[in-house]
Amino acid sequence: MPFAVLATVLLLVLAGVGVFVARPGPVAGWLGEDEPKPTASALPPEPDPQAVLAALDPNAPEPTPDGVRAALAPLVGQPELGSRVNVSVADVATGTSLYAKGADAPTVPASVTKLVTAVTVLEARGPGYRIPTRAVAGAAPGEVVIVGGGDPTLAVDGKGFYPGAARLDDLARQVKVALGGAAPTKVTVDATLFPGPRVAAGWDDDIPVGGFGARISALMTDGARSEPEKARRTFEETNHAAERTAEPDLFAGRAFARLLGLPESAVRTGKAPAAPASPASPAAGAPAPGTELGKVQSLPVIRLVDIMISYSDNVIAEALARQVALARKQPASFVGAGKAMDVVAGELGLPADELDLADGSGLSRNNRISPSLLTDLLTIAGNGEHPELGAIFGGLPVAAWSGTLDERYQAAGTKAGAGVVRAKTGTLTGVHAIAGLVTTADGRLLTFAVLTDQAPADSMDGTRRALDRITSALAVCGCR
Repeated sequence: MPFAVLATVLLLVLAGVGVFVARPGPVAGWLGEDEPKPTASALPPEPDPQAVLAALDPNAPEPTPDGVRAALAPLVGQPELGSRVNVSVADVATGTSLYAKGADAPTVPASVTKLVTAVTVLEARGPGYRIPTRAVAGAAPGEVVIVGGGDPTLAVDGKGFYPGAARLDDLARQVKVALGGAAPTKVTVDATLFPGPRVAAGWDDDIPVGGFGARISALMTDGARSEPEKARRTFEETNHAAERTAEPDLFAGRAFARLLGLPESAVRTGKAPAAPASPASPAAGAPAPGTELGKVQSLPVIRLVDIMISYSDNVIAEALARQVALARKQPASFVGAGKAMDVVAGELGLPADELDLADGSGLSRNNRISPSLLTDLLTIAGNGEHPELGAIFGGLPVAAWSGTLDERYQAAGTKAGAGVVRAKTGTLTGVHAIAGLVTTADGRLLTFAVLTDQAPADSMDGTRRALDRITSALAVCGCR
């Protein structure tokens, strides 16, 4: 029953946005066109799939709290985990708590935060929603205003970092047609949809232009990567790290200007005029200020969520968090997104008082989430009551196979979790977390969250193995 529910939910969601999925996991081109044009993909090709969450018994006996405690208690105290380890384990079918150690204690979650971002954006926007990037006529003759809608995957052309992304060259072609042969004179960049600071409270100093984050703007290309083609080539060896531009909106605007045949000096920042009250064109045929000249749209939210979770993409996470804010009429800022996600979590029946977010990616050390909120969230997403939330399971990395778990679960004491653990991971210096699903030896599907935020700073690999031993212990026990 549990896995059947998850599978049914995912298929219903995918059918709702009119797509077909051949196999689980983050496949390049997943949810894209039926016959995608061959492009250089930043995401690495996947290996042939192993059995994942297979052969579940719908009548499998439920583990007992005593049985789970006996399996986990010796492992929760491993020194590699540090002095504060908070854990929650629950049964997916019933929602019954099977193990709790500091389960309700708000803890620094690192990238496990993205599970909250995923669920709240799917609930607030829906899996089929696409983020627009528009071009409108400016107030001056020949002025073109590019209006950022918050699509972090927008590409300049077919060589972009994210497969199937919306493209500026397509938008430029639409603008040229709409202008009817009139030459553009300048480009105005409107990124005002995202107000407030571009860097979150609690971020380390190297995040804005370092390898894994960026200054967050409503207009950017390729997740603000300054060299997307190089980032594609070095994706695997750099673990998807890439240098980010310091001014994502102007960087994108200059690329758009070049596509329109304008010099970079013709680019400035500003705000688009309001749309005209009447669609009628004025005399002389020039479009009225605010008239839409073109629009391109992102991949559907379901696919953005998949990429975010599979590869722990921090920039996509921040953009999706702001979509939650926009859907709930909050400012599309770090603070507004945190408030909106809290609201949506409460709407879903989650304990919102155990959630305090300074960002949507988990890069902030100011974030706090309880392990029990995470297991409740995963249970709600999988019990069929909210079919749109089942989309989070398609992107969860699989132990020893895909995403951020592809090289884990290969050490002694962890191999039992290979292929039967699906989870989101989180890592900051001194902070390690994992939350997801595991199948027991009896075929019972459990959800778990293990968060430690006082781990030894010099023991990253050891701490990860300690976490993997905990989840692997759930995989091998009947825990009865």
